[in-house]
Amino acid sequence: MTSVTILPQNYTVTWEKLPADFILPDDPVENINQPLLAAALSEALGLSQRLTSTMLVASNMALCAKVNKRTVVKAPDWFYVPRVFPIEEDTVRRSYTPHTEGDLPKIVMEFLSESDTGEYSIRPTFPYGKMWYYEQILQIPLYIIFDSASGMLEVRRLVEKCYEVQKLDAWGRYFIPELDLSLGVWQGKRLETTTHWLRWWDRDGNLLLWGSERIEQEQQRTEQERQRAEQERQRAEQERQRAEQEQQRAEAAEREVMELRKLLRDAGLSEGENG
Repeated sequence: MTSVTILPQNYTVTWEKLPADFILPDDPVENINQPLLAAALSEALGLSQRLTSTMLVASNMALCAKVNKRTVVKAPDWFYVPRVFPIEEDTVRRSYTPHTEGDLPKIVMEFLSESDTGEYSIRPTFPYGKMWYYEQILQIPLYIIFDSASGMLEVRRLVEKCYEVQKLDAWGRYFIPELDLSLGVWQGKRLETTTHWLRWWDRDGNLLLWGSERIEQEQQRTEQERQRAEQERQRAEQERQRAEQEQQRAEAAEREVMELRKLLRDAGLSEGENG
């Protein structure tokens, strides 16, 4: 299946799936944190059951198009597609061509590295800058740039075919209607790596947890239950001891009464007689 889009300035875009023998670029990962950041975003969505089999969430996968008959491939650090067409069983999706294989991606993200990697490039000629490609060729609604070193989060939304930087809320987050979630920055440790992370929050301000956090939360809940059970056991033991002490006092009082009666009888007096 192939479709064609005519853009201004004589750009003709053909949406054609890559052939199976197409050699994809094998660029090295420029920042060791990039795969960790992408995996953390996807993990939180999956564990909160916000992903379905018809969606596509991928990192470092080629987004493809033919522009003026030349194949253009960019591999965002993370992107989200709300609906994709199914692929054959036991087939691995190596790349993604919008319109031909499913919906247009709604979100693309790029994570900055220490070198200038062109996340801001608007080069309008082949092989095209990343921002230009996402904005003018693919026309993806949301483009997000993040720097884990500084915690800088920049959100651009497509408005009248041009990206406009969006204002973050009072918590430094941005609400994304496409996912019904807010995206923001959280600083802390994950997998022995301490840095700034991109995190999701729901409408109520609850943080979507990673697997390790869920395990820790469950361990804390189990420990709290154990402590509550121990406190209940201690209270029950204290009540048992108090009841036993009361019984012992009652038995002691009864023995005193019996001894007093015996003394009275031995003295030839009965209860109720006055001396």
